[in-house]
Amino acid sequence: MSKYDYDTPSSKPPSRIDLWDMLSILALLMTLCIGAYFVAIFLSPEAGYNLLPPSRNQPPTATITQIQPPPTWTFTPPGPTSTMTLTLVPTFTLEPSSTVVSLITPSDTPTATKTPKAPFSATVTYIESTIIHPEAACNWQGVAGTIIDANNADMLGIAVRLTGFYNNKSKNELTVSGIAPAYGKSGFEFFLGTVPISSDGLLTIQVLDQAGLPLSDPIPMDTFNDCKKNLVLVKFKKNP
Repeated sequence: MSKYDYDTPSSKPPSRIDLWDMLSILALLMTLCIGAYFVAIFLSPEAGYNLLPPSRNQPPTATITQIQPPPTWTFTPPGPTSTMTLTLVPTFTLEPSSTVVSLITPSDTPTATKTPKAPFSATVTYIESTIIHPEAACNWQGVAGTIIDANNADMLGIAVRLTGFYNNKSKNELTVSGIAPAYGKSGFEFFLGTVPISSDGLLTIQVLDQAGLPLSDPIPMDTFNDCKKNLVLVKFKKNP
């Protein structure tokens, strides 16, 4: 036998799996199972074998509900809602009073009270104006007169007022006795117009005292479209 000859066994001993190899294989299998489990959960997250499904982990979704007033909404003002009820106080009915009736006719008849008489009275006449104003012929119309006392003496400075309507215009004029001596010492005069016209009681004349209080009743007068009656002559006389 040469020096290059080696001692080689005739057969290899059988291989055997020891404990570490078994643990490695078991770990590999567990890894594959776990991987397959996660893949299955990824593909079907809602499956029953998923211990943590997405519906359990997500918070509930908030639902926005719009607040609306009721179908019929009536505004109620602040303050007390009760209505005050007024209670009327009962009224009292007065008892009728007894009326004395006399069956005896009274023998005395009451005397009527006399109405106070104005201090002055008046007489009205209608004359031709040419007696005083001959130069105007019939182109003149007016009211004139005198004022005397109870003894027919002229009274000067007595106020005389003419009021009413003439020729569709209002009249309210004032004069005093004594300024128109053509009619007498206490004469007065009111000029109406240059054309005589007719009117029925539309003018009144009255005498007044210094305070403006009436000394006579308002004396109504007419006017005429007549040259023979175009001057109204009024004579005031103090009553006795």
